[in-house]
Amino acid sequence: MELLIISSDDLRKHVDMKTVISAVERAYVQLSKGRADVPLRIPLNTPKGVTLFMPGYLKDDDAMAIKIVSVYGENPSKGLPTVTALVVGVDTETGEPKAVIEGTLLTALRTGAASGVATKALARPDSSVMAIIGAGGQAPTQIEAVCAVRPIREVRVFDIKRGLAEKLVAQMSDRLENVRFTVANSSDEAVSGADVVVTVTTSRKPVFSADSIAPGMHINGIGAYTPEMQEIPQEIVARAKVVIDSRTGALAEAGDLIIPLRNGLLDESRIVEIGEVLSGDAPGRTSDKEITFFKSVGNAVQDVAVANLVVESAIREGWGRRVSI
Repeated sequence: MELLIISSDDLRKHVDMKTVISAVERAYVQLSKGRADVPLRIPLNTPKGVTLFMPGYLKDDDAMAIKIVSVYGENPSKGLPTVTALVVGVDTETGEPKAVIEGTLLTALRTGAASGVATKALARPDSSVMAIIGAGGQAPTQIEAVCAVRPIREVRVFDIKRGLAEKLVAQMSDRLENVRFTVANSSDEAVSGADVVVTVTTSRKPVFSADSIAPGMHINGIGAYTPEMQEIPQEIVARAKVVIDSRTGALAEAGDLIIPLRNGLLDESRIVEIGEVLSGDAPGRTSDKEITFFKSVGNAVQDVAVANLVVESAIREGWGRRVSI
């Protein structure tokens, strides 16, 4: 058996965020149209963290893959990323594994692309100021994706660990030279006056105050992936247009939705999938004053779409490494 091995360096050199956003956008539409087969992800818990097994098949793209992703909160103290992953692409003609892709960066790319898709669909076209709460490993691609779809001129960064925020600002200032990056002294300082807000934390309580949110803002809630976690004040969720990546996943896992639903502040009938907005089956932003909120807990269709994009590109352009096993 021959496998195509694709490293994180390969991804950095050859994969463009705008292309990833387009692939994820197409995958979301297939998911909402019932054109994707996505079994529930299987979690295996250990004392130190959780490992998830996430398979998926996109019918229109005829693409199949499985991701093995681990979330271990103590890893940074060991010099390791909190999230590590591997993606295996499967040949739909033979069922044989055809590619192994470094999944930590692929996860960051597809998670960033989710915010890119939602921001493109829901944020005001003239949005120029971004705030990001959480400066961990997922933050760079969040910034990159939002800047790819809106004319962002300023990015404000806040993290409870100021050193992480400073490191992110230095990193992204070199990468996006036309954008001004600053470290905020508080989350509310970062959010106040922003057009697009991204939260990417594991917080169990809201990471900014409801008073800091103004009419017309768009919020991407990307962290808080369990029923107990919460990043967004429920008062804001109650007021906002609520859009999710996957109804099945978000309603089972997203504390940002489960908590206001339980408290009677949100009705499930108000919640729509991003694929429905993209296909025109549900309305997106209806006014410049509307607050829009996209909640993502992640879905395997994102991994399948990006893995398929990467493998096709590597075969077409001749990069990656082939090994026989």
